[in-house]
Amino acid sequence: MNGFAYLRPGSVEEAVEAFAAHPGAHYLAGGTNLVDLMKLGVTRPATLVDVGRLPLGTVEELPDGSLRVGATVRNSDLAADPRVRDRYPVLSQALLAGASGQLRNAATTGGNLLQRTRCPYFQDLGKPCNKREPGTGCGARQGVHRDHAVLGHSEHCVATHPSDMAVALAALDAQVELYGTDGARRVPVDDFYRLPGEHPERDTWIRPGELVTGVLLPAATAGVPSAYRKARDRASYAFALASVAVVLRVADGVVDQVGIAFGALAHRPWRARHAELALLGAPAGPAAFEGAVALELAHAEPLRDNAYKVPLARNLALDVLNRLAPAPAAAA
Repeated sequence: MNGFAYLRPGSVEEAVEAFAAHPGAHYLAGGTNLVDLMKLGVTRPATLVDVGRLPLGTVEELPDGSLRVGATVRNSDLAADPRVRDRYPVLSQALLAGASGQLRNAATTGGNLLQRTRCPYFQDLGKPCNKREPGTGCGARQGVHRDHAVLGHSEHCVATHPSDMAVALAALDAQVELYGTDGARRVPVDDFYRLPGEHPERDTWIRPGELVTGVLLPAATAGVPSAYRKARDRASYAFALASVAVVLRVADGVVDQVGIAFGALAHRPWRARHAELALLGAPAGPAAFEGAVALELAHAEPLRDNAYKVPLARNLALDVLNRLAPAPAAAA
């Protein structure tokens, strides 16, 4: 057994100070990912700073119509919140598509954002993995990579990010709220995650010791039609093979607002900027949707055994886009 110190600060400020004072510390909340990695020996924190009881467990409505979700709000509570279900259905659907009911009752908003990849090479200490141990190589590139990335990967890593929630947040233009020794700041979800490049061990642009304190759901995407769809090997409790989150508003037959993000295709939620640019201001319909999605997925670089992900992602995206677009009015 690997020993570790345990601290339970009483405030966000105390948590950040405790983290800074204890090299090798990790923040702990729900523990649904961190504890698993500790059991596997992948992560060996010298100190656990328990933030699960900090006053970050509420969903707050702000004066401008946005919602602030505290970092320790449980996934099950967030999915069931009437305001989220009504205004941001893509987020509720994504949360309910993830894990099991028991895990959603424990998992937190902040922890969901920060969960590590489920690549088996990362989780197996006997296998090479640049994400776990930089410089050892990427076993998945020439090994088993059916579930791995087709977009944005590098020679150093082909792992995917496992979160369903983060995909929905990316499409919604949500922001992550952080607090560190330099104070508070907000980062768009789309800028929060990194691509692997030469440093796959770095999942995000979070600064050392910063604590995720919440997520801001913007008023600009509140009430806009949205949906999430996920393909997986079994009907429940399985990570995505491909997924898509879409936010789409059509006015007078023309795409007026759009956000598209793919999951399980890259090292981070993949914001489909090429597709969005092609759709914005275009007539809403199957032809435009097909062209835009094809433009985005033309950038894919499948590996030996995962080319199926490209048509799978295409079909998921087209299904959601066509379902969200209003049917054309019948001729008089």
